Amino acid sequence: MATGGFSTRNASIGAYDSAYIDYVITFFMLLAGTNFALHYRFMRRDFRAYLRSQEFLFFLSIIGIACAIIGLDTFFHHYNDVAMTVRKTLFQVVAILTTTGYGTADYEEWSFTSQFVLFLLMFLGGCAGSTGGGMKIIRIHLLVKFVFNEITHLLHPHAVRRVRIGNNAIPRDVVQNVVGFFITFVLLFILGVLVMSALGLDMASAFGSVAATINNIGPGLGNVGPTDNYAHIPFVGKWFLAFLMLVGRLEVFTVIILFSPSYWRK
Repeated sequence: MATGGFSTRNASIGAYDSAYIDYVITFFMLLAGTNFALHYRFMRRDFRAYLRSQEFLFFLSIIGIACAIIGLDTFFHHYNDVAMTVRKTLFQVVAILTTTGYGTADYEEWSFTSQFVLFLLMFLGGCAGSTGGGMKIIRIHLLVKFVFNEITHLLHPHAVRRVRIGNNAIPRDVVQNVVGFFITFVLLFILGVLVMSALGLDMASAFGSVAATINNIGPGLGNVGPTDNYAHIPFVGKWFLAFLMLVGRLEVFTVIILFSPSYWRK
């Protein structure tokens, strides 16, 4: 529920090799990655709260699409067993998306397609008001709406359209803040990759280590994959990745403000 991802076994949850344990933990990872305000409403007998939340439905859609892509890929190229494919795929997708970081399979043995989908999921994170890290589903949902709104505006210049989440029109300054957050996040990620590659990491490990730490995932790609650790990272690299973990958990702007001279003058 804390989406911390620590296990009492070296092989993480995969050490138990139990379908029952996998599905139970998957269910609670889903709960942890969901906005806790929805859980509260449900407990107050608002049983349709989840269905009215566009963010939650978008969250489930991402899980469904990712599982379909990875599931088909791993079924034909890895497992050849429907039950095993569903179990391994669903667990890894939910663990990465909710930034829990548990593992029941070495996804580095999967094809590049599956690894790339998991890599993208690292940046999305859980819903707003959840214990997950990442950029948060609501921001991604709003960005998608914003892009489609801008495309519509190009096709119909005189149309007056607002970005909406459900029945709520999102103020322009909120949209700008989200776009600014996204750009800053991506630039920080690029900077992190440059730093880690300069310290001697190969490209896959540089991408994986920065993505895993800034989004608070845990396992990444390359030499920091689900069956590896960060012990081999240079001393300076460990400090830099620790800094990225703090920046990611505090949602970027909070930390950047601390480095602004005007903040200290005030």
